[in-house]
Amino acid sequence: MISVAEAHKIIQGRIRSPEAETVKVNDATGRVLAHEIVATFPQPRFDNTAMDGFAVRARDTIGASADLPVTLSMKGVIPAGSSADTVIGKGECCQIMTGAPMPEGADAVVMVEDSSGFGDSSSVDISREVVEKENVRYSGEEIAEGETLIHPGNRLGAGEIGVAATFGYGELEVYRRPNIALFATGDELIEPGEELKPGQIYNSNLHVFAELSERVGTLITMQRVLKDSRESLKDFLSEAIEKSNLIVSSGGVSMGKHDYVRDVFLELGVKEYFWKVAQKPGRPLFFGESGGTLIFGLPGNPVSSFTCFMEYVWPTCERFMGLTPINKVTARLLESFPQETEKRRYLLGHVEMDGREMVAKPSGKYGSHMFTSALMANAILESPRGEGPLKSGQEITVRLLPWSELQ
Repeated sequence: MISVAEAHKIIQGRIRSPEAETVKVNDATGRVLAHEIVATFPQPRFDNTAMDGFAVRARDTIGASADLPVTLSMKGVIPAGSSADTVIGKGECCQIMTGAPMPEGADAVVMVEDSSGFGDSSSVDISREVVEKENVRYSGEEIAEGETLIHPGNRLGAGEIGVAATFGYGELEVYRRPNIALFATGDELIEPGEELKPGQIYNSNLHVFAELSERVGTLITMQRVLKDSRESLKDFLSEAIEKSNLIVSSGGVSMGKHDYVRDVFLELGVKEYFWKVAQKPGRPLFFGESGGTLIFGLPGNPVSSFTCFMEYVWPTCERFMGLTPINKVTARLLESFPQETEKRRYLLGHVEMDGREMVAKPSGKYGSHMFTSALMANAILESPRGEGPLKSGQEITVRLLPWSELQ
């Protein structure tokens, strides 16, 4: 067996650099930016009004009030989307609509509510004094031209897409999503919805793998439950190696009589980097490579496969897409945590904030077959090998599940 640290080092050494492609801005949601987005112009592009009202010289409104309004001469209307050809001189103003460019000579805007209102009159009464720059949005006050808006390595969501579109980006350079092939093995597996017969169990791991693969952002190219036969394994793997960047399997890598997966990997020329890792659950973990395709053989027990996917496959997918995996953190235990003398120990658990401190509680279901332990879990708790359990109050390492929120 190799250590968890050694397994991570080997895997990271085999991950190729992410490749970029150009996509339409509408197709970039959830993708990872490969090239920085910069402001192609200042924002706002030009001085404009933040309100519907009247563009004025602030000094012309000094002393204006509801009881003693100031009357200014009207010089036209500037609607949004037009140019500002008007020049405002002493004692003059013009109607102006939100977003419209400020006319030359004006340095403030009086809201329409603080006037005698819009109309066809040649003058308007201003009933409130304004100061210079009031209700005016100035060019570049939000963003200067050439300023970096979004750095490479950021996953694009609604905010990022909106900013890119605001500055005219119709296409974005993003990292390619890796293709992933998923399979499970076992004559006992049937699909949910079918009727269970004696000795059968429902296929759950493959559905978990598919959900996690889609959530992290990969493209699932193949997904299949295979019987325990070398022929079906060879057919699937031969095709998957050609089509995929990653292959992830559930089951068949242990030492059972019908655990053919590792043998077939080797028969197909897959280079094996390791097979067993000093961890619980998930000791029979296979990692290899064929023609640049990385291959993970995960155990069949559901907690084992889920833990191994999150520990090894998820961060591999992130690196393929140009993301930097989030570091683990520490939390204070609220209950004892079992340790292993020779293996790193993992348990699903729940983490929350207690004031400014993060606290953690492991699931009370320790078996690797007990996947109901995932229902209330928002983290995977882990401890290095050691004698005796960690006690309540001690620190433990925590991997927060990426989709979970701390309470």
